[in-house]
Amino acid sequence: MTSRAPCVYIMANKRNGTLYAGVTSDLSRRAYEHRQGLIPGFTSRYGCKRLVFYEHYERVVDAIAREKQIKGGSRAKKIALIEAMNPDWNDLYETLA
Repeated sequence: MTSRAPCVYIMANKRNGTLYAGVTSDLSRRAYEHRQGLIPGFTSRYGCKRLVFYEHYERVVDAIAREKQIKGGSRAKKIALIEAMNPDWNDLYETLA
């Protein structure tokens, strides 16, 4: 899949730091906007510039449902999700096609 598919993602400011979950149909563009602080709000206020987790979906409605599930979950569940995919909390932005 390309980065231009519906997906849910998590941005962080550092390992075990502040987390932000979102949904987009263009992950490369959206992660770039977060990294550059182009969108005023939570991520720019807390410096959440590191893409630490993402999942692609076929349908936008599925990505939105997953985002709601992640946002409704505990911090421990979010950290477990991140560490299952990205145990070192690397910035995954550079790995996007």
